[in-house]
Amino acid sequence: MSPDEYCQQKAAQSGSSFYYSFLFLPPERRLAITALYAFCREVDDTVDDCTDISIAHSKLAWWRKEIGAMVAGNPTHPVTKALQPHMAAFSLENKNLLAIVDGMEMDLSQTRYLDFPGLQTYCWHVAGVVGILSASIFGITDQQTLKYAEKLGLAFQLTNIIRDVGEDARKGRIYLPVNELQQFHVTAADILNARHSENFEKLMQFQAQRAQAIYDEAFALLPAADRRAQRPGLIMAAIYRALLNEIEHDKFHVLNQRISLTPIRKLWLAWKTYVRG
Repeated sequence: MSPDEYCQQKAAQSGSSFYYSFLFLPPERRLAITALYAFCREVDDTVDDCTDISIAHSKLAWWRKEIGAMVAGNPTHPVTKALQPHMAAFSLENKNLLAIVDGMEMDLSQTRYLDFPGLQTYCWHVAGVVGILSASIFGITDQQTLKYAEKLGLAFQLTNIIRDVGEDARKGRIYLPVNELQQFHVTAADILNARHSENFEKLMQFQAQRAQAIYDEAFALLPAADRRAQRPGLIMAAIYRALLNEIEHDKFHVLNQRISLTPIRKLWLAWKTYVRG
């Protein structure tokens, strides 16, 4: 299996909404974004699949060295072998890849966030930076587009947090800010024990409204000149906002189930957004 095939398999197996946006890209850009996505999955799985924190730290340290090896022209992992040819071609900076690893490491040491600014720092590492790298691959002519991409990455991550409240709680993590839990009279025990309530619904409605506002802020930042090139991000946004609407329609029953869209619906949303331009 070639490095590109390895990354393609990694992306396809995930069933992620991101995969659907890749389908409409020219070959070289599709290979690059698939390699980037596979890199993110690899480092994320290092944290999620490892029960020994010290081993997880060691694996993330290995990834930092591997990024350095890739930049030096000596990658050893299929993902970095696939990603290396695209680093210069799309002006991808290794410091941003290292920032993603730093974000994954935050999950090993922090399971609560006191307020939204603290959560934003985490989101920047695991999603904002990914947005910047992705936008560079899609193609930019205006630096303002990177601000749009960073903001859109935040909106995606907030949507993920809303969708995965129950799943994250079962891993001992609560990403909803502590001061907002207190504001809506929801306790950490309520989340950890999957106690759905009217207060929980109000808390989640607050989270959803903020995410929706950030999507709007992101779109307002996208220069018209780059809109066509950035269609993959807009496809992801269409899918993620549809998911957010679905969760809201289901009254935020996310503590005991994972709400998702069917592959057919994702493909329809992707096609509709692509055609609309």
